Amino acid sequence: MEPEVKIARRKTRQIFVGKVPVGGDAPISVQSMTNTETCDVAATVGQIRRLQDAGVDIVRVSVPSMEAADAFGEIRKQVDVPLVADIHYDYKIALAVAERGVDCLRINPGNIGREDRIKAVIQCAKDKGIPIRIGVNAGSLEKELQRKYGEPTSDALVESAMRHVDILDRHDFQDFKVSVKASNVFMTLQAYRKLSQQIEQPLHLGVTEAGTFRSGTVKSAVALGSLLMEGIGDTIRISLAADPVEEVRVGFDILKSLNLRKKGVNIIACPSCSRQNFDVIKTVNELEARLEDINESVDLAVIGCLVNGPGEAREADVGLTGGTPNNLSYLDGEKSHHVTKDDLVDELERMVRAKVKKQREDEEKGILFRGESRAK
Repeated sequence: MEPEVKIARRKTRQIFVGKVPVGGDAPISVQSMTNTETCDVAATVGQIRRLQDAGVDIVRVSVPSMEAADAFGEIRKQVDVPLVADIHYDYKIALAVAERGVDCLRINPGNIGREDRIKAVIQCAKDKGIPIRIGVNAGSLEKELQRKYGEPTSDALVESAMRHVDILDRHDFQDFKVSVKASNVFMTLQAYRKLSQQIEQPLHLGVTEAGTFRSGTVKSAVALGSLLMEGIGDTIRISLAADPVEEVRVGFDILKSLNLRKKGVNIIACPSCSRQNFDVIKTVNELEARLEDINESVDLAVIGCLVNGPGEAREADVGLTGGTPNNLSYLDGEKSHHVTKDDLVDELERMVRAKVKKQREDEEKGILFRGESRAK
């Protein structure tokens, strides 16, 4: 078996967003952002809980007003996932959410205004141990930089980021992370590569306004996958015009494909052809929906015929290869039993859940299985 490739990650300073470490040797965390009206506390809490069920590590909430800051305080009381407050311009809102239990401030210091206001926010963050995220977007560059460069460029993004970094440096504040996002894949790649050479703080990766579920997933996978393979990136957010839960799923799928996180069921499936002995596409779609609640790492191979089936099934934790008259299941690399077409989904779900149960029991006994433990 080919040895597992290990990506050499860029060494960064570690910060904590709530209890979640970001940077250093911490697992790359997956973030998402609520798209509910923040003042609708029930709706926002409900969405955050769905994101937690999907495995999200950190959730960002937009806080555009003092009313939203009050609502944020109520939301904070009802959920236990780390929360980032997304704030622009009004320093009083930053101070308000700091008093209401925020775990990180997404705020660009240079946009706050007067020096005394900047100092007040930074000092509050210092006193309460709250990190800051500098978030630079190609669509909201400072007017001066727009005039200087004529249009958004990777250099413009990095210069904007470094202006904000310099402000934090001037106030001796080092617990921050930075993002330099664009909707253009190449601009995003170049900006992060350049910035990674200039600071030691963790980088928050993302392609901003990436698009719809399909096109946004592709753009994000290309850009973030390239950076992550180079060892750049400590936390990610997939920005999709879709249900935020899908952002979390795509984020983990990208990390799983690079062996950077192993969380949930990894389904290996053939695209199907006329050799298939059962409806592969229907089977795997139903299995994916049924197994979404599992966070443990399990490889499940579902192959429709005997050409590649046995090889793939033997390499997985649970596998199935199409055959005549019945299909053959595998468990931990060994042949298990035959399964009829009518029982495929139910039987594979049963096998996966039994595997997960055994993993949990063995882990409680102190035995670590390959992949990521539940502690991550």
